Amino acid sequence: MVSETVEVALAEGSEALAALVTTAGARSGGDWAEVLLVDARADQRCVADAEAIAATARQALLAIVSDQCGAAAAYEAGATHVSLGDPTTESLTLALRFAGRYARRLRGTGRMRRAGEAVEGAVTRFIGDGDPAEPATVALVAITRFDTVNAAFGREAGDQLLRQAAARLAAVLPPSAVIERDHGARFVIAVREGGDAARARVAAIEGALGRGFTLGCEEARLGVRIGVAHREAGEPARSLVTRATEALANAAAGDGANVRFAPRLHVTAGLDLAADLHRAIDRREIDILFQPQVMLDSGRITGVEALARWEHPVHGVLGANTLFSAADRAGLGLALSEHIQLLALTRAAAWQGQLAALRVAVNVTAADLARSDFVTHFLSLVERSGIAPSRVTAEVTESGFVTDLPLAAERLEQLRARGLRIAIDDFGTGYSSLAYLKALPLDYLKVDRSLTKDIAGAPRARVVVRGILDIAAGLGLQTIAEGVENARERDLLAAEGCTLYQGFLCAGPLDERALKALVEGHRQ
Repeated sequence: MVSETVEVALAEGSEALAALVTTAGARSGGDWAEVLLVDARADQRCVADAEAIAATARQALLAIVSDQCGAAAAYEAGATHVSLGDPTTESLTLALRFAGRYARRLRGTGRMRRAGEAVEGAVTRFIGDGDPAEPATVALVAITRFDTVNAAFGREAGDQLLRQAAARLAAVLPPSAVIERDHGARFVIAVREGGDAARARVAAIEGALGRGFTLGCEEARLGVRIGVAHREAGEPARSLVTRATEALANAAAGDGANVRFAPRLHVTAGLDLAADLHRAIDRREIDILFQPQVMLDSGRITGVEALARWEHPVHGVLGANTLFSAADRAGLGLALSEHIQLLALTRAAAWQGQLAALRVAVNVTAADLARSDFVTHFLSLVERSGIAPSRVTAEVTESGFVTDLPLAAERLEQLRARGLRIAIDDFGTGYSSLAYLKALPLDYLKVDRSLTKDIAGAPRARVVVRGILDIAAGLGLQTIAEGVENARERDLLAAEGCTLYQGFLCAGPLDERALKALVEGHRQ
């Protein structure tokens, strides 16, 4: 029997299964049923119709099909399936148990919620607030390349893919786990596990989402980035979610491992980075490096992206992710952003010779854009630095957190009216969206490394990248491929019409002396 009672609704034409449902210990339900059961043995096309009904009601769809082809059809529609011509009470009991649990998780993920609000509350209720006797782990799972699925297959296919992803996550998690939808193609997961058990669970999540997804007759492969935090004695849920978020940011920014674990609390506390930030700005410990951007058709370096670096007197060189995480904890995010922007613009304004012709891209965060005085403030930084506005690109980062697109578009358009250019960063990571291309006044689209690294691999990956480049060209945008590491990637991107690239094939982030030597060497 089903250990926890499951409410089941029978799809039209599936009434003959009613007796079997009762025998399996489930209960017939109406509009609020958790599971929609469909008998697809005679006609597998009914699965698609039932899927639409289940999606609207946020039910799990359980389809009984007669053969492996039918099983595939049911899976494509986002359904759990029992591939038995004559289902037994035992097989249906197990399937209903799984489907019921999945439905309860699905209904908990229907609204997009920010970590730290409803999601944080769910984690708090689940793990308690600091019981030192019980381990707990929070993982933030970000599905990357999701926008390319929407572009290639349509938004309905993207929604279907997310349902498949949620089902896979549910399948590898213990029944007691929390799984919440967060920020579009992101999930927040909490389990009462730690140590090796939690690491094995994270590996299972990565493996489940790394397999191809079936969309009709096509297969889509996505990327995944995971940030993980293990709870320490007395740690509240808010801190656990925050540390997992920071770990995910590190995973998303790197070109290496897809999974990043947050450092232990005492290590983070020992750094005391937030307390050092005020002094760091005054002592000029925060510096800027510049990564070249290269024209694919000519090989000329025409611009750079400004990247922050913190020369900490005790802990050495710290990157931008660590820097901004510390700033957010200290409430200094806007102050730090302003410091970096002005420093980068002032440095570039002083360049002479061949460097004086380079454009400089400075990062603009969602918090920057949300300032009521953003336009006048940013333009004042440009004026104070002395750089020509025509050399400046405002590069919008954290695009997934821009909540008021019309307002952001109005403000960015005012920058363009003064001669600046606008870029959107990390397109294709799951944080950006085609909606931003439609709404925001852009000059450049930066294609994320997670996409460019695949262009030399499977032909399907090349088709996806080609689609993005074609969309950008149709909108009159120049494209910048991020993270290009070898000549084959460069040549394939050039053949597909990409405009520029940046990455270690040319150079990593450089100080001004190294940048000058590189640019002069390129133009000899």
